[in-house]
Amino acid sequence: MILACHGINKAFGENVIVTEGSFHIEDHEKAALVGPNGAGKTTLFKIIIGELPADGGDVILTKGKTLGYLAQHQDMVSGSTIYEEVKLAKADIIAMEQQLRTIEQELKHLKGEALTARLETYNRLTAAFERENGYAYASEITGVLKGLGFDESDFSKPVATLSGGQKTRVSLGKLLLTRPDILLLDEPTNHLDLNSIAWLETYLLNYPGAVLIVSHDRYFLDRVVTKVLEIEAGKLMTYTGNYTAYAEKKRRLRDARLKEYLNQQQEIKHHEAVIEKLRSFNREKSIKRAESREKMLEKIKPVEKPLEMNTEIHLNLTPSKISGNDVLTVESLGKSFPNQVLFTDVSFEIKRGEHVAVIGDNGTGKTTLLKILNQVLPADTGTFTLGTNVEIGYYDQEHHVLHMDKTIFDEISDDYPDLTNTRIRNMLAAFLFTGDDVFKRIGDLSGGERGRVSLAKLMLSQANFLILDEPTNHLDISSKEILEKALNDYTGTLLYVSHDRYFINQTATRILDLVNHTFVNYIGNYDYYLEKRAELTAAYAGGEEEVSAPAGTVSEAKLSWQEQKEAQARERRRQNELKKTEERITSLEERDAGIDRLMTQEEVFTNSVRCQELANEKAAIAAELEELYERWEELGT
Repeated sequence: MILACHGINKAFGENVIVTEGSFHIEDHEKAALVGPNGAGKTTLFKIIIGELPADGGDVILTKGKTLGYLAQHQDMVSGSTIYEEVKLAKADIIAMEQQLRTIEQELKHLKGEALTARLETYNRLTAAFERENGYAYASEITGVLKGLGFDESDFSKPVATLSGGQKTRVSLGKLLLTRPDILLLDEPTNHLDLNSIAWLETYLLNYPGAVLIVSHDRYFLDRVVTKVLEIEAGKLMTYTGNYTAYAEKKRRLRDARLKEYLNQQQEIKHHEAVIEKLRSFNREKSIKRAESREKMLEKIKPVEKPLEMNTEIHLNLTPSKISGNDVLTVESLGKSFPNQVLFTDVSFEIKRGEHVAVIGDNGTGKTTLLKILNQVLPADTGTFTLGTNVEIGYYDQEHHVLHMDKTIFDEISDDYPDLTNTRIRNMLAAFLFTGDDVFKRIGDLSGGERGRVSLAKLMLSQANFLILDEPTNHLDISSKEILEKALNDYTGTLLYVSHDRYFINQTATRILDLVNHTFVNYIGNYDYYLEKRAELTAAYAGGEEEVSAPAGTVSEAKLSWQEQKEAQARERRRQNELKKTEERITSLEERDAGIDRLMTQEEVFTNSVRCQELANEKAAIAAELEELYERWEELGT
C-alpha cells in the first residue's frame, strides 16, 4: 500500500463533500476517482496533497514515497522556454552529469591517494547516473514533449506566451518526467488530441508507480484503470475493474437497493393500513394489537432510497421538418492561414440521417471546417451546398449566442415560451443546472457553464442538421450519457468535432479523419477507425512519401468520398469472406482429424459399412478443402 485515506470528513457549511470516506491505493495500482461535477473530486485531491485540511480522518502516504499532483488549471509563471521548463524535472540528473564532467577534468591532474579517492567518487556517481537512466534523459524529455503534442519547433517557445491548455500540457510533461511514486492527475486528457491521449494511455500503463486519475474520459479509464473510487452524495465507494465494469456493477447494485427500498415501502404501507384498520374497530384488543404493530414498525430500519439517476431525464430532439436526402455537399474545399495550410481540395457528402464525427490532431482545422460550413469564416477555395429543407443548429464554443443579463431559466423560457417549467428544469438538470442554479445570470457564468447553456438551447431547437464543436466538454459522465441517448434517437443529421472516443463510439456512424491536409473517410465508429486507420491513411493521405497501397485498397491519394466508400465496402466484403473461408477450413480439418481417430476404434474398423461411409466423407472433405485453399489464397492476396 502506498496511499490510504481513513474516515475522511469534509464539508463547506451545509454542503457535505464526504463523510467517513476511506480507500487505499496499492503500489503500481492504476485507479480512477469518478463522480458528478461538484461531488468533491478535486477537493479530495487537495486534501490528499495537503492543500486543504480535512474536517476529520487521516491521509497516510507510505514513508519515503513521493507524490506528484497535476491540477486542472495551471498558473505557470516562467521566463523559460517549453524545453527549458520541462528540463527542470531532470535537474538532479543534469547536476550529476555536470559533476561527472568536472571530476573527469580533475582526474587529469591527480595522483596517488587523491586520484584513488576521486575515482571512487566518480565510479559511485557513474553508477547512480546509470541507475537514473541519465544517458537517455534528453531523448526522454523529447519523447514526452512529442507524445503530448508538441513539435520540436515548439520547444523554443516561451512558456509565458502559451495558452492555459498548453501550460497544462507542459506541467503534465514535467510531472511525468519527475517520476513520483504516485501520480494524482486531475483531468489529464483535457487539452490533448486523440494521438496524445493514446500516447498517455500507453505511458501510464507502463508507469512503474501508482496512478490516481480524475477524468470524464470513459474510453481512457477503460484502457488504464483497474479500480474505480466513486464519490457521490458524500459517500465514497470502491469498485474493482475498469469504468465499464464499475458502471455495470453500480447499475446492478442500485437496482438491488431500489428493489429492497420498494419492498420495504410496500411492507410499511401494509403495516400502516393494518394499524389504521385495527384502530378503526375501536376495541380494546384491536387497539392493543395496533399498538403492538406500531412498535414493530418503529423497529424497522429504513432502507435509504437510491439517488435518482440523471439518465432518467430524457431529451427528445425532434426536427421540425425532414430534409432532402442530400444534406451537405462539399467540393474542393481549401483553407490556409499565414504559414499554415489546414486542408486542400477536400470533397465529401453527408446524407440524411448520418452521424459524422470529425477527428484529427489539434491545429489541423477541424473547428475551422465547422466555421466555414456555418459561414463564420470564408473558404479560400471550393464550395459547399446545403440540401433541400436543411435547417442548421450550430454549437460553437467560441460564439455562444446568449444574453448576458438574463438568468439561465429566462434564456431558455424566452426562446421557447411554450415549454413548461418542468420541461425547462429537466433540460437544464441534464446539463448540470439544478435548484437555484437556474436563476444565475449568464454574465456570471464561467465559459464552460455558458457552453452548457448553449448546448441545452440547441437541444431544444427543431433543426434537422446539428453541427457541434466539442459538445461533451464540461459535461460529467451522466450528462454525456444523456446526450448520447438523445443524439442516437435523433432522426436528423449530425456533424460534430470531438476528442471523446467513447462518445464517438456511441454516436458516430461515420468518421472523417483530418490528416495530411485531407480527409480520410471511415464507414463505422471509433473502433472501426482504429482497426483500419493505418491502411486507409496510407492509401488516401500518404502525404509526400511514397506509400504502397495495402491489399484491397485503391492506391490513388485523392479519391472522391464515393470512391473511398466503395473501396472500403469491397474491403469489408473481402475480409468477411476470408473469415468465413478460414472458419470452414478449420471446421473441415477438425472433422477430418476426427474421422482418423474414429478409424482406429475397433467397433468402427471392424464394420465395413461404417468404414466405407467414413472413407467417402473423408474424400468429400479433401475435395472441398482443395477448393477452399485456392479461394483462401485468392482472398489473402
